[in-house]
Amino acid sequence: MKILIVDDSKAMRMIVKRTLRQAGYEDHVIEEANNGVEAYQMIQASAPDLVLSDWNMPEMNGLQLLQTLKQNKLEIKLGFVTSEGTPEMKQKAEEEGALFLISKPFTVETFQQTLAQVL
Repeated sequence: MKILIVDDSKAMRMIVKRTLRQAGYEDHVIEEANNGVEAYQMIQASAPDLVLSDWNMPEMNGLQLLQTLKQNKLEIKLGFVTSEGTPEMKQKAEEEGALFLISKPFTVETFQQTLAQVL
């Protein structure tokens, strides 16, 4: 299985990757993108099984990435890992088709429970 982590912070991408491995996903291919534009290009080139995206990023944010995928009929499982977990954001994410929204700070258990429901 291939997982794409999308976040403009290299440190956060490393934390998400480490958490995925600790949650039992160490045998999966994990790729990284700096923003939504880069992620969209990577998704078009070789569709991942799951995208974990930050919400706020330069060039194309996570919500715009999700909307672009929908507009182009690319059915990719996508969820948000973000520091912004307001009820309004969660509702907007669900309305746009996100599978989940994990708020930072998160735990290994949060990843295990959330990803078990979508993979």
